[in-house]
Amino acid sequence: MARETKAPTERTRVKRVNQRAVYDREGIDAILDAQPLCHIGYLRDGHPFVTPTFQWREGDRVYFHGSAASQALRAATGTDICLTVSCLDGYVLARSGFHHSVNYRSVMILGKAEIVTDTDEKNTLVNNFVEGLFPGRVATLRPNNAQELKATTVLSLPISEASAKVRNGGPVDDDEDYELPIWAGVIPLRTVMDEPYDDGRVLDGVEVPDHVRNFNKF
Repeated sequence: MARETKAPTERTRVKRVNQRAVYDREGIDAILDAQPLCHIGYLRDGHPFVTPTFQWREGDRVYFHGSAASQALRAATGTDICLTVSCLDGYVLARSGFHHSVNYRSVMILGKAEIVTDTDEKNTLVNNFVEGLFPGRVATLRPNNAQELKATTVLSLPISEASAKVRNGGPVDDDEDYELPIWAGVIPLRTVMDEPYDDGRVLDGVEVPDHVRNFNKF
């Protein structure tokens, strides 16, 4: 990934091991697009909370959604939040315990989340979320109804104050430790999809669609 030397804000500047910093949008977007699972940090009644949910990116914004009754979404609306996305790519085994590490890609976005109030826009965004995960699926589904849209809150967060941090490669040991008879290296990690199975109530004659059979999000 390309590195730039300047963070968008002081709050997002990577200070520790800053050579791993990624500030360019291409690098940040690639991580956001690779991992839908995110964590939202916010304050509720003066106490810190972190809630996992799914995110999806469209252009210069990240979206996430949930129940309109969600206390987490209410607390995250119109106030400063922190959205993080992380991909764990491998365990890094060194010749000393303190030099063990992990290979990873991570993004942190700071900003104020805005609620999407327009029903048609909300419907489009929710469909884009499903379609982004399973291309071709939305056309096979019944349309979202008014009650479902009313019961759903969609929040939007601009990707304007963000930074990423990436580590890859093998361990970095002390020079003298390379003379020790100890195995060192990397155990790569990746997400593997198993065979899909139906819910037991699929009608006779309905086959597994291509967007399920060929699913390869990760």
